Amino acid sequence: MRRRLMTLIALVAGCWVGSPVAMACAACFGQSDSAMAKGMNAGIFALLAFVFAAWLAFGSFFVFIVRRSRNMTEPLPGDQNDPQHN
Repeated sequence: MRRRLMTLIALVAGCWVGSPVAMACAACFGQSDSAMAKGMNAGIFALLAFVFAAWLAFGSFFVFIVRRSRNMTEPLPGDQNDPQHN
């Protein structure tokens, strides 16, 4: 099992080190207007949109909680204003 793991690590390292084209993007080769660069920029903007949507949902949950708590007019059980407390 250990030998297979070491072989796999060596194979991945060999592919990673042996292929400089796979490690470089279009901006590194000076072709910033290529289709690969445009696709990379689209991917970056898609990820930014997802992160923004997640932050927006997170913040809107707390806005919802605050608004809901302000609309509560009924006293909590055991509170001083509870008519059943007396």
